[in-house]
Amino acid sequence: MPRREHLLKIGVSGIRGVVGEFLTPALAASFAQAFGTYVGGGRVVVGRDTRPSGEMLTHAVACGLLAAGCEVVETGILPTPTIQIYVAATHAQGGIAVTASHNPPEYNALKLFNAQGLFFNNYERAELLDLYHQSNFRQASNEEISRVLTDHGSAPRLHFDKVLAHVDAGRIRNRRFRVALDAVNGAGAVTTPGFLRDVLGCDLEAISIDPTQVFPREAEPKPETLGEIAALVRQCHREIGFAQDPDGDRLAVIDENGVVLDNDDVLALAVDAALRRRPGDVVVNLTTSSVIDDVAAAHGCRVYRTPVGEANVVETMQAVNAVIGGEGSNGGIIFPAVHLCRDSYTGMAFLLDRMAETGEPVSALASRLPKYYRRYGKVAYEHGRLGPLMQSLEAKFPAAAKDRADGLKLLLPEGWIHVRASNTEPLLRVAAEAKSQATVESLYAEVLRLFNG
Repeated sequence: MPRREHLLKIGVSGIRGVVGEFLTPALAASFAQAFGTYVGGGRVVVGRDTRPSGEMLTHAVACGLLAAGCEVVETGILPTPTIQIYVAATHAQGGIAVTASHNPPEYNALKLFNAQGLFFNNYERAELLDLYHQSNFRQASNEEISRVLTDHGSAPRLHFDKVLAHVDAGRIRNRRFRVALDAVNGAGAVTTPGFLRDVLGCDLEAISIDPTQVFPREAEPKPETLGEIAALVRQCHREIGFAQDPDGDRLAVIDENGVVLDNDDVLALAVDAALRRRPGDVVVNLTTSSVIDDVAAAHGCRVYRTPVGEANVVETMQAVNAVIGGEGSNGGIIFPAVHLCRDSYTGMAFLLDRMAETGEPVSALASRLPKYYRRYGKVAYEHGRLGPLMQSLEAKFPAAAKDRADGLKLLLPEGWIHVRASNTEPLLRVAAEAKSQATVESLYAEVLRLFNG
């Protein structure tokens, strides 16, 4: 049996684990009570994705919040970015999304948001965890116990209106794009068909839009898991296809030929679209492709890099007042004019608007991006071995420039290597990039030889 800490993890976005022995209703209630104590009572928004454990944990979270004297607004099944926008728009004290995002269905998590609808920063998270570990929770008296309200309709409208303010919606509607969608039976199954069909006027062909059913594929929308939507694009002659993860913050894009675009290229297209409107700084994580640097340079703009994790990217975006940012390798586009969160809906609207503006297919837009080759993978490791493994990697490439902000990134003339411990799983994540396929395969293979030796 894997050790307990491997199946219950507290990271940059909240608490996450396998439901059952590790992530239990009692733990969720205690953590929510700590959260309610930390935010000082008041109104807290709670939403979820479609995982079978979601309803159970939502009740537990509501109990913990009520115990701390909070009023709970339960929004039902909603994408995480929609919940975040609703928290900020309604001036709540904070919010909790019950979702494990791209993780398998046996996982669930509590994603925690402050009053601005943002992930807790390092200081907020440290204070909350200290309070949780001390079990020093506020216990509301009988007279102070509040209520659970429901609002299942307002949040999507708020979200979509903010997105529409930054694209030419009329231009998109006039094109009546033929679009395919795979919402993985997640939160997007509830909101995305309406966004594409009713708000943006698309001719929609959709699969996996039943929130009562299990995830029909691996939750993370990666090229190797998107065969069905790719085939749908080809068979139904769609101009573009979109695929989401279960909480709707990650976006994958399929071109009109049924080719799944690299997530880094999708982010690059979004960055290009944003910088055409307003030049400014860009923030991405260390694993995101150098194509972002090339796109930003073409607009005379600077790129900042952060450790992996939405909270880390957002914190730097706030500090430098960035125009756009994100995490390319995981399909995350962050456009602060809508909200400082990963948002697949902004990404979909940006791409459709750019296609409508240029009259070009998405494959043509992507083909003009500078070409890089990338490899990603995972390596299991034992606790206590991480330091020696990193040292051996440094020794193998002594001339490389080094960045230790998040694991180890080695910058070489021919490309780069990035190795870091996962924020969500007991694994090392390995990434490599180069200008040629042969070079990236060589760099990636060298890392695997060292780490599997």
